[in-house]
Amino acid sequence: MSAAAKIVEGLPASLRANPRLDRWLSVSPEGHVTLSPGKVEIGQGILTALVQICADELDIAPERVRLVPAGTAVSPNEGVTSGSLSVSDCGQSVRLVAAQARSLFLAEAARQFSVVAEALSIEDGVIAGPGNLATSYWELADAVSLACEADPAITPKPPWQRRLAGRSTPRIDVPGKVFAARPFIHDLVLPGMLHGRVLRPPRPGAVLEGLDEARLAGLTGLRATVRDGSFLGVVCETEAQADAALARLASAARWSDGFALPDPHDLPGWLKSQPAEASVVDTRGEVAPPAARTITRQYEKQFLAHASIAPSCAIAHWAGDALQVLTHSQGVFNLRADLALVFGLDPETIRVTHAEGAGCYGHNGADDVALDAALLARAVSGQPVRVRWSRADELACAPFGAGMAIEISADLDEAGDPVDWRHTIWSNGYVGRPGRATSPALLASFDLERPFPRYIAQDPPLAGGGGAQRNAVPLYDFPRWTIAKNRVTEMPLRTSSMRALGAFGNVFAIESFMDELALDAGDDPLAFRLRHLAEPRARAVLGRAAAMAEWGRATIPEGRGRGLALARYKNTGAWCAVVAEIDVEAEPRATQLWIAVDVGEAINPDGVVNQIEGGAIQAVSWTLKEAVAFTREEVTSASWESYPILRFSEVPAVSVEIMPGADHPPLGAGEAAQGPTAAALANAVHSALGVRVRRMPITRERIISAME
Repeated sequence: MSAAAKIVEGLPASLRANPRLDRWLSVSPEGHVTLSPGKVEIGQGILTALVQICADELDIAPERVRLVPAGTAVSPNEGVTSGSLSVSDCGQSVRLVAAQARSLFLAEAARQFSVVAEALSIEDGVIAGPGNLATSYWELADAVSLACEADPAITPKPPWQRRLAGRSTPRIDVPGKVFAARPFIHDLVLPGMLHGRVLRPPRPGAVLEGLDEARLAGLTGLRATVRDGSFLGVVCETEAQADAALARLASAARWSDGFALPDPHDLPGWLKSQPAEASVVDTRGEVAPPAARTITRQYEKQFLAHASIAPSCAIAHWAGDALQVLTHSQGVFNLRADLALVFGLDPETIRVTHAEGAGCYGHNGADDVALDAALLARAVSGQPVRVRWSRADELACAPFGAGMAIEISADLDEAGDPVDWRHTIWSNGYVGRPGRATSPALLASFDLERPFPRYIAQDPPLAGGGGAQRNAVPLYDFPRWTIAKNRVTEMPLRTSSMRALGAFGNVFAIESFMDELALDAGDDPLAFRLRHLAEPRARAVLGRAAAMAEWGRATIPEGRGRGLALARYKNTGAWCAVVAEIDVEAEPRATQLWIAVDVGEAINPDGVVNQIEGGAIQAVSWTLKEAVAFTREEVTSASWESYPILRFSEVPAVSVEIMPGADHPPLGAGEAAQGPTAAALANAVHSALGVRVRRMPITRERIISAME
């Protein structure tokens, strides 16, 4: 093994890729520590957890830690903030970096005091030794160099010595947002800033055939009209002028027909009829035991929009051939890579810096609008241009979470227990983010005069978290299974990452089917699951959620029903069990959720609860309300009226309990609750009405249809 390989062996992935300590951390003589992680804040509270971890290892007050927004010029390249990996990977990297920095400062203090490091203690950065010996990180800042490689031999503090981890800490980003001292990118105003708007094709794949430029004459404040192939936009002095110019531009443009969209009335049929890349995801067992009968069911998940409350926004500024971009992208380095491809530039000439925006938990339009801004700003070099998408752009033009058709079959023995399980998926891919290919994945790049090919969303292998196949392998101890996937390679609707990826659809299907099998066998759904579940931590969360809801003992009001479901996110992350109660007297409405979750060591328990609550509430909205609406010609859900989301008045009561786990490594919490919540709601509908709805969203109309 080479020396370099030995250095990085055993380190978290982010630290392996960025092993220099000074890429992560610096100590100032002024009395503070600067932390520069590559992960970004998108509403999940990750920065608070990272501050806790850093302060814990350095023995300093959290207030001494100053965070630098992620940027290609100052941060380690941690890829994309996604997959519930920020605490488990970035957090562990920060822990090791801080632990090694602490040991380096202790070693220098020990050298200066002529004592052993074990004789020293640290309190809020002050290093004390025998007698009255004392120094501090701040006094030693110029004497200790962090320009060195991470050492995997350094051991961080054990959990019982940590003073901050495991304690609920107020979010560090909330006060600035509440008191407007921490503006979102939408609120930033730079000197000389202009405003841009882009006219999107009326349907995917449409080509700009003509433009009556005379209609743009005399527009007040118009600084530039930009046309590059079918990319069309304006730059104006004010936002109101930009909106007026965009309206005039829309009346002046003539477009060709675009792609034919999927059949909105038969999504499974459309998915199954398209060209696809077939693969076997996983198999278990060789010879199927004898079966008494077979049950087969099909489940459906519609295309979903991110529906960020604030539309996507970016600011771009050219200075000669150098480009600067402010963005709320989840991956600043990945975005830089694609911008370099579009403009034919060395990536080092492009500086991309994160600025907070509306959270989306997946690949929404944040990266696309950054290219829009860069293309428009090139026409007014020297001045920054801000582009804010409209609500219609955000709902209809950003990538969607893929639609899915899922078929599950089980061969059953005489007792009704599965002896062979078959799970087959038809779906577009789930990963169409920038920076992952030799061709850009940004929307405007497909419309240029010299267009780049439309990027077809891929799926990572299961070992990398998977995409459409995520969580398709059951947790249960069946003797045999075959999991197969058909990745549809036609993409009239652009798809990419959305919170939980395929786990949302797969867990909905698996846990709905488990209820169907339990009822077919005449068994209680909880008992049926436990009979096929050996993993102790999975059994524990399932049992805890059931106990919280008094499963089998509580009196359920008339017109309501309860269901439960279980999953382990990606089969490698957090365990989560949900019991849902639903009211079906009018529109189906979730009334209460009881959730038990095992995330290993919970750095900030309040943050974990917030993530689980937020994920579950979002899943209620997805399950009961949301679906991208379209005809064969265009996306029609371009407003809140046509793309309804859960209202505050419809939010259920949510109770979350965190299982003890300080002795286990931390696991991400952000995406654990989605699938179990969906399935628990579907199972609750059946409990209330005796009707099985296998198509999401579970609306009143679909319940009535299932009754027929």
